[in-house]
Amino acid sequence: MKFIMTAVAACTLLSGTVLAQTNLEKLGAFKVTGTKEHIVIDQSEEAGASIRSVLEGISLPEGFKIELYALVPDARHMAMAPQGTVLFVGTKKNKVWAVMDRNRDRVADDVKDFAPSLEFDVPNGVAFSKDGFLFIAERNRVMMYPAAEFFHESPDVVAVPIVPQGELIPVEEESFNHTARVVKVGPDDKLYISLGQPFNVAPAEKLDLYNETGIGGIIRMNRDGSEREIYTYGVRNSVGHDFHPETGELWWTDNQVDGMGDDIPPGEINRQTEMGQHFGHPWFGGGAVRTADYDGQDIPVDVIMPASETIAHAADLGMTFYSGNMFPAKYKNAIFSAQHGSWNRTTPVGARVMVTFIDGEGNASTEPFAEGWIDENGEYDGRPVDVAQMKDGSILVSDDFANAVYRISYSE
Repeated sequence: MKFIMTAVAACTLLSGTVLAQTNLEKLGAFKVTGTKEHIVIDQSEEAGASIRSVLEGISLPEGFKIELYALVPDARHMAMAPQGTVLFVGTKKNKVWAVMDRNRDRVADDVKDFAPSLEFDVPNGVAFSKDGFLFIAERNRVMMYPAAEFFHESPDVVAVPIVPQGELIPVEEESFNHTARVVKVGPDDKLYISLGQPFNVAPAEKLDLYNETGIGGIIRMNRDGSEREIYTYGVRNSVGHDFHPETGELWWTDNQVDGMGDDIPPGEINRQTEMGQHFGHPWFGGGAVRTADYDGQDIPVDVIMPASETIAHAADLGMTFYSGNMFPAKYKNAIFSAQHGSWNRTTPVGARVMVTFIDGEGNASTEPFAEGWIDENGEYDGRPVDVAQMKDGSILVSDDFANAVYRISYSE
C-alpha cells in the first residue's frame, strides 16, 4: 500500500512538472494553454474591516495617513508598472498577484493571480524595467514577461526564461531557507538579484562554492541573462535593495545572525560604491560583531561596514528610495524600508516602516516612520515586508501576515 501511494504521488508530481513545461513552451510560441480562470480575491469592506481597525493604531509623523489599499494573500515584494495601472505582488509561496485600482480612487478593486497557466516556486522578487518588461525572480529561476502591465488580464501571457529553472544556483544548493530573491533593474539597465545563503552562519566548506556562484551575495547580469557576474560579496541574507536616485549607488538591507542574544548583532543597511566589495559575512555576524564560528580567525578580505545599523533581529527587508513629490522635501532621496519583526528575541521588535536619511557625504541615519503593528501583549497585528512608490508620490507597504497592502499618503 505504501508503494502504491508513493507511486501515485510520484506520477502526480511528474504530470504537474510536464504540464508546467508544456505550458511554458506553448506560451513561448504564443499558443493558448487551455487555462480559463483566475483566482479573484474579495476586496469588500467586510473583508478588510479588521485590518482597517488595526491601522487606526498605527503612528505616523504629522500630516501622514495610512489606509488599506488591497487585500493580497501572502503579500511580499512589489513592483508598480511604469504607467501605474497595475501593481504586481510576489509571494514566498506559488502565486504572483496583479492588483488594479480601476476607478483611480487609491483603493484597489481588483486583485487576481497573474499567469495562472504557469507554476511559480517562491516568486518573491518582482521588478519592472522602465520600458515595461516585468522580471520575476524565483527560488531557482528568473522569468521575463513583456508588456505584463497590459496582458495580465489573460491567464496566458508571454513568458521568457532569462535564467532557466535550476540555473540560478546549483540544484543541490536549493533550500527552504533564505530563498526569497529580490530583483531590481539598475541604472546600467542590468538585473541585480540577491542570493541569500541558507545557513545561520555559512560553513567554511561552502565558502569557495558560494564565492564562485554568488550565493551569499548579489549578482548582476544583462536583461537577457548573459554576462552574469558577482557584484556583492559577504551577504548573509539580503531581502531588499535599491539604487540611489542621484549617485546610482546600490544600497541594501541584510538580515544578520540569530542566536547571539537579544541585542546583538545589529541589522544592516549597506552602501555599495563599487563592484566586488565584501560586507563581512561569515566573519561578522552584523556590524562589527564577530560570529562565534569564526571568532579569532584572520579575516582574508577587506570588509565594508554598514552605512546604518538597526536594532538586532528586527528583520530589515524591502526598501525603496523616495523620489516622489507628495512628501515633505526632507524625504527626497531617503530610504523607506520595512522591518518584518523579530522571532529570535525575548521582547519582540520591528514590525514597522523605517526611514533612512542620507546626507551629502553618504552618511546615513535610520529612525521609525510608521509603527504599531505589535500590540501591548507583544503579539503581531501585521508584519511589513516591502515598500514601493506610486506615481502620485504616496508609498505602498506590503504585509504577509495581515495579507494586505497599505497606502501611506501625505497632506498638509
